Amino acid sequence: MNMQTANVMSPPPPRTLDEMRLPTVMMRDIVLKTMFRKNIDMVSDLSKAICLPIPVTQELVDMARTQRLLEATGTLNANNGNEMGYQLTEQGKARALDALAQSEYFGAMPVPLDVYREQVKRQSVRNLQVTRDQLTGAMGHLVLPDSLLGHLGPAVSAGRSILMYGPPGNGKSSISNGIRDALGDKVYVPRAIEYAGQVITVYDPIVHSAAEELADNPNSLRRATPYDMRYVKCERPTVITGGELSLDMLDLVYNPTARTYQAPLQLKSTGGIFIVDDLGRQKEPPQSIVNRWIVPLEESKDILALQSGEKFEVPFDTLVIFSTNFHPNEIFDQAALRRIFFKIKIDGPSQENFLKIFAMVAKKRKMPLDEATLVHLLKVRYPEIDNVYANYQPIFLIDQMISICEFEGIPYQMSPDLVDRAWANMFVKDEHIVK
Repeated sequence: MNMQTANVMSPPPPRTLDEMRLPTVMMRDIVLKTMFRKNIDMVSDLSKAICLPIPVTQELVDMARTQRLLEATGTLNANNGNEMGYQLTEQGKARALDALAQSEYFGAMPVPLDVYREQVKRQSVRNLQVTRDQLTGAMGHLVLPDSLLGHLGPAVSAGRSILMYGPPGNGKSSISNGIRDALGDKVYVPRAIEYAGQVITVYDPIVHSAAEELADNPNSLRRATPYDMRYVKCERPTVITGGELSLDMLDLVYNPTARTYQAPLQLKSTGGIFIVDDLGRQKEPPQSIVNRWIVPLEESKDILALQSGEKFEVPFDTLVIFSTNFHPNEIFDQAALRRIFFKIKIDGPSQENFLKIFAMVAKKRKMPLDEATLVHLLKVRYPEIDNVYANYQPIFLIDQMISICEFEGIPYQMSPDLVDRAWANMFVKDEHIVK
């Protein structure tokens, strides 16, 4: 998988200005703004700042010199291999200030939207084949029925939408994260893309986790330029939203001060996973949220709008996972349900799996197991709630007993009395409170 990432999927670096497919004036202005803002005077430093190979950077510098916006300083920098220095002319400074007034964007040259589309195809989440072993490895810390992995595997490999539903506290969020871990390979995320002369920033360190070589040393690969450095090599991205998700979070974000756009969440998650957790807890009804995804899910493209109102298409290449504690029929109509490709019920564990989880958590927390306590729990306590087990309960009960032991100053232990005290905190008794 990683060899494929290294050799096949990487975006090739542009070799000439003609290969850039960006408006010439835009490229020239980004060079001037970057030199002005970062006080750069060497082509090698400029090439790192705008993320282009040195020959292409030199072409841009030569063009700006022809237009009398840059001039050679006439001094060779001995520390930089006798490299020629350049500076903005008065005319160049005026142009840089004028360009900054139109857009504050400087630094990495954006990737044209059409070029980015080609890269999305090369690293599509739909190209992945996840094996049972990969999925089991990523979910090894969870106790799940075999049949569940049998449902999840084809859904993930298809790279289509998944709806996970079932009672709360049974690991829907953990399973979503396990799916992310199973993907395992790397993708290339553009720092910024360009459409109709507008810059849209995409790479976001909060969402994207850069591979070590860039995180440790941003210059380590510059000399060899193994791929287009306008991209950052990252883990496949995962965006997780919950009750805070609103429909306007799926629109382009315009920054009126910088006069640039920021990609919405679903564009940042391209090549990876978008998890809508706790569906039904958002301000907008679930039906509206799913309706917003219909075109992207069916046509693998999304439609965004600029400030001017102009609409344009961007690739949509994301595995969307909806997770809800409601039954699907309560929150969706049949048309919406048809559009979600896989529906997977995540139930509570069987008694056998509950005990496995309990023993696993106890071992991890260094809490000795006690047979009398387990018998009390299964024969006395669980019948009170119709023997409905949930994955979160072993962690909750054991952590509560640990807290009691620490408070009482006694070694970690479990007993029917301690488990009763923990149980009392797991459920709130229905009663009328006089106000």
